Amino acid sequence: MKKLFSEKMKANPIIAGVKDINNLEDALNSECEIIFLLCGTIFNLKEIVQKAKDKNKIIFIHVDLVDGFSKDATALKYINDEIRPDGIISTKNSQLKVAKSLGMLTVQRIFIIDSLSIETAVKASQMINPDAIEIMPGIMPRITKQLSSSLDVPVIVGGLISEKEEVLNAIESGALGVSTSAKTIWEMKL
Repeated sequence: MKKLFSEKMKANPIIAGVKDINNLEDALNSECEIIFLLCGTIFNLKEIVQKAKDKNKIIFIHVDLVDGFSKDATALKYINDEIRPDGIISTKNSQLKVAKSLGMLTVQRIFIIDSLSIETAVKASQMINPDAIEIMPGIMPRITKQLSSSLDVPVIVGGLISEKEEVLNAIESGALGVSTSAKTIWEMKL
């Protein structure tokens, strides 16, 4: 699955970030190969994941943002065994470690607010060894370049990306993928 994730991101680096369930159908029908689900509840996750799989999309659930689950190993085991997403996104190292132990793909989301955040991102990535790291906000080409050259995992950028130029800058700076909730970007051709 890790190889397929990488191949799909290389084929189309735009990742549909769905933060409103009303935009799910647009994401499912978009050219995006990967969906980051940034919403959902214990009641609708299984159906959402199945819809994505029916469209041959890779789907990650941002477990920090899902309603109705505790943030522990039992919830992750249930998500893995019963809901069956391709992976999870989290800012929490403990969640990522458990998900990796369950064989799930992991994306570590890190907010870059200062130079210490950059150092922390590198150390955390080396410690957790996620399948990818997502840095936010994604409109920092210099930081993207610095981190992508410092890390052994793919870099995804996200947050505040709404223009084609921002996507191109991110890719040129070393990002393998760009996650955005801007539907106009989902159909962008590179």
